[in-house]
Amino acid sequence: MTLLKEPDFGTPARDGAPVTLEIDGFAVTVPAGTSVMRAAADLGVKVPKLCATDTLEPFGSCRLCLVEVEGRRGTPASCTLPVEPGMKVRTQTPRLARLRRNVMELYISDHPLDCLTCAANGDCELQDMAGAVGLRQVRYGHDGAGHATARKDESNPYFTFDGSKCIVCSRCVRACEEVQGTFALTIGGRGLASAVQAGADAGFLASDCVSCGACVAACPTATLTEKSVIEAGQPEHSVVTTCAYCGVGCSFKAEMKGEEVVRMVPWKDGQANHGHSCVKGRFAWGYAAHRDRITSPMIRASIHEPWREVTWDQAFAHAASEIRRIQAQYGRGAVGGITSSRCTNEETFLVQKLIRAGFGNNNVDTCARVCHSPTGYGLKATFGTSAGTQDFDSVDQADVILVIGANPTDGHPVFASRMKRRLRAGAKLIVVDPRRIDLVRQPHVAASHHLQLRPGTNVALVNALAHVIVTEGLVARDFVAARCDSDSFEDWTAFVAEAEQSPEATELLTGVPAGEVRAAARLYATGGNGAIYYGLGVTEHSQGTTMVMAMANLAMATGNIGRRGVGVNPLRGQNNVQGACDMGSFPHEFSGYRHVSDDAARAGFEALWGVHLDNEPGLRIPNMLDAAVEGRFKAIYIQGEDIAQSDPNTQHVTAGLSAMECVIVQDLFLNETAQFAHVFLPGSSFLEKDGTFTNAERRISRVRRAMRPLAGLADWEITLGLAAALGVPMHYDHPSQIMDEIAALTPSFAGVSYDRLERQGSIQWPCNEAAPMGTPIMHVDGFVRGRGLFMVTRFVATDERTTQRFPLILTTGRILAHYNVGQQTRRTANVAWHPEDVLDIHPFDAESRGIKDGDWIALASRSGETALRARISDRMQPGVVYTTFHHAESGANVVTTEHSDWATNCPEYKVTAVQVRLSNGPTAWQRDHRQRVAAQTIEPPRIEAAE
Repeated sequence: MTLLKEPDFGTPARDGAPVTLEIDGFAVTVPAGTSVMRAAADLGVKVPKLCATDTLEPFGSCRLCLVEVEGRRGTPASCTLPVEPGMKVRTQTPRLARLRRNVMELYISDHPLDCLTCAANGDCELQDMAGAVGLRQVRYGHDGAGHATARKDESNPYFTFDGSKCIVCSRCVRACEEVQGTFALTIGGRGLASAVQAGADAGFLASDCVSCGACVAACPTATLTEKSVIEAGQPEHSVVTTCAYCGVGCSFKAEMKGEEVVRMVPWKDGQANHGHSCVKGRFAWGYAAHRDRITSPMIRASIHEPWREVTWDQAFAHAASEIRRIQAQYGRGAVGGITSSRCTNEETFLVQKLIRAGFGNNNVDTCARVCHSPTGYGLKATFGTSAGTQDFDSVDQADVILVIGANPTDGHPVFASRMKRRLRAGAKLIVVDPRRIDLVRQPHVAASHHLQLRPGTNVALVNALAHVIVTEGLVARDFVAARCDSDSFEDWTAFVAEAEQSPEATELLTGVPAGEVRAAARLYATGGNGAIYYGLGVTEHSQGTTMVMAMANLAMATGNIGRRGVGVNPLRGQNNVQGACDMGSFPHEFSGYRHVSDDAARAGFEALWGVHLDNEPGLRIPNMLDAAVEGRFKAIYIQGEDIAQSDPNTQHVTAGLSAMECVIVQDLFLNETAQFAHVFLPGSSFLEKDGTFTNAERRISRVRRAMRPLAGLADWEITLGLAAALGVPMHYDHPSQIMDEIAALTPSFAGVSYDRLERQGSIQWPCNEAAPMGTPIMHVDGFVRGRGLFMVTRFVATDERTTQRFPLILTTGRILAHYNVGQQTRRTANVAWHPEDVLDIHPFDAESRGIKDGDWIALASRSGETALRARISDRMQPGVVYTTFHHAESGANVVTTEHSDWATNCPEYKVTAVQVRLSNGPTAWQRDHRQRVAAQTIEPPRIEAAE
């Protein structure tokens, strides 16, 4: 086991015609535009450097990388010097050695000489370069006149800034600008007084810094250092794995000391993140070793009793006997399960296999039910496959970016940084969102159009965009004729051409000025490559599926499908929600999205599994809960999901769970759902297992074990244990064998194997004989379904209406610092940025209710009532309020309703009619919640008497 160190070529790679030059007497050929420094590195020649790194554009400030060029005067910096044909370069001469040592003397004279006690000792580029240039003395003294007394900023919970060790190379400033795109850092002062400043020099925590870690990764000294490194020392070995937070799927090096994580470092070769990260993946991994982790299986007869620790075998036997008892008493269909979007593909596949083959029914569902199930339905109907069309890198070729119902800077920050880089390079942006999200206007990024629609009117707005495209002759007729179904196209054009679909007619519905809609439609249709990126603001509506189809219509009509820079791209919320869907976690589909009634598909599974499988779709999550309340559904196996916090109408969810006789929860912590559980199986974090995740771009990436499972078993082994106790033996020694079975049964995964993943790094499905290396861009030569199908998408208003009693609309979402229900991030220092959920309310609505910033307010709907603190914000439009659901005690889903998408039952989280008023503090529900949490006690293990 070794500590992996990626090579640093000094400057970024370039694309261009080949150029041949000579460096130190050796010929080297590189693309035009390449720096001399990188050309030398390609040759194996290391030119000393401090301000240069290959993740940033060349800067030329440190003057350490000087070279000599035959026929030229002076000693240019090799990082900023582009190669030329026939150029002859010398990187090592007596003059260069003398100059470099002199430069290094100047640096060291202004730097504390505490190397032996420095946290970066052994991992410091300044230290390395002093050795590389042969520095043996410092003629200017060691007083450190410029920065010796610089203050230390420890405000950020994850890293420190020690100004006394800063060499003002500007790498941190440039990383914040070029990589992250936040522009939170600057160089203040002049000469020896020059210093890095965060914001208005108020410290990192108070600045606009988003703690992505790009500055820390770029720093060549100990100026910016992770606090975990200061505490634990330098790591000894590393394991490359995949982040377990959002759907971007960033690759990281878990840098370790034994089984202790020292830090997580973004992997430069990661094909989804290219060496970048966000605050969650980079720093918020401490939950994996948090004291709240449950490490022993537990059972109890009643949810009103304390938990009792048992052995794994006892837990499996008890759970299995309860499932069989319930099936014998209430019928085979009285049990079911939910797979996890946080677990691996292999683990999710096993759970759905256990339910279908072991429980004998199709009562299996996953969290995509409450987020992107309309994506699967809508894209499969129009394009033929239930996933996004592009890879993330495709955004680099987009000319017009249409962001609908997504907040990438908070929900998918690493991809957002890449998107912002493209916007800074000249691409145009259209934002469709009820809130003024960060992308609408921030440093060096501004939307050309912000269509600030009323919640619930997405379909009407997109129909209006389509109306303009059709009636103004902006349709890509050649593309439609060659690639799309003609009859459906004619039906669709006749529909959207109706006067009632025009921007002028829909303005009263959407609240968006007709002129803005027309301008945005023209920009998307005529501005070059048009790419649509969307999120839960599209899917979590009563017309979520209709809206997905409407966006697909828009892309087909303008020919924005099947090449780089275009497409329809869902930004998936959880790390493996795409994979959970791919693995057959829906009650009507096997892996690969084949219907359970498909005789040929079902026969393949039956032959390999040796059992008869039901050909009727099973229950969805809402159906399970309804049936439980009605007394027909009695047991559920929940792998890594917290439906008591995440699902809508909390009172109904908890009523359903309370009515069950056996609730089995498999998770890291005693979450909200565990309050209603009878069996708790302690799960494993992503650091404790092998497997794969599939991200939002269909990219399958390896998850590699960095430490042993704290509870003794990885999640896939837990499912095997439960299956064995149920008499459903599953024989696997390693997750790679599970993937082999997935590949054998799933056409889109037919070419996927761990060996291929090791060779390629990652694979985007479909990967099969037709696409042995995977498929970065879908629908290149034709749609999966044959011809693209246009769908008539008539707007139907939600049944959730504002009234005199509930005059405001609540919409919900996420924030950068937290992930999903917060079970992981709330157990990290991320709470420094978001210690509680708050309600954003427009100044007009606040003033009319006598509400001031920070006041306790009651948030009430026809479903229930909770209390939060108010935050007055002009990001909102009058009549709309907004909150997050990361803290269980906030009870955001106490007020959401049972309304859902017509096709998939995806809840309508984005439209809830509410009233807001001043309050004295927490509600009765919140007080009861605190009591339930406090009642989750664990008895000490029983000691059996010896016989």
